[in-house]
Amino acid sequence: MADDINLSADDSEAEEMTVTLNLDDGDVVCAVVTIFDCEGRDYIALLPLDENGDNTQGEVWIYRYSENPDDPNEEPELEYIDDDEEFEKVEEAFDEYLDSVEFDEMV
Repeated sequence: MADDINLSADDSEAEEMTVTLNLDDGDVVCAVVTIFDCEGRDYIALLPLDENGDNTQGEVWIYRYSENPDDPNEEPELEYIDDDEEFEKVEEAFDEYLDSVEFDEMV
């Protein structure tokens, strides 16, 4: 689970949003793929990046995502999904998101 989260916009042309996860074994910079809803809850899909800014492993990390509606300046919270049933539903919702993005790119 992430101890600390830092959201920042990359200065590249695509304005890639990144998150730095402060994990027990060190910091990991991740590109934000999307924030999406599944059964009324928000989740975030992240691509962990290596020191060159690439995702060579093809991994996607998904966490529960929440923001404080009373304080927009407060950092969002990420929570590890430890329930297998919840994770399967979220994984399916993310797959549907990927399918819709691929379809949109073809049209």
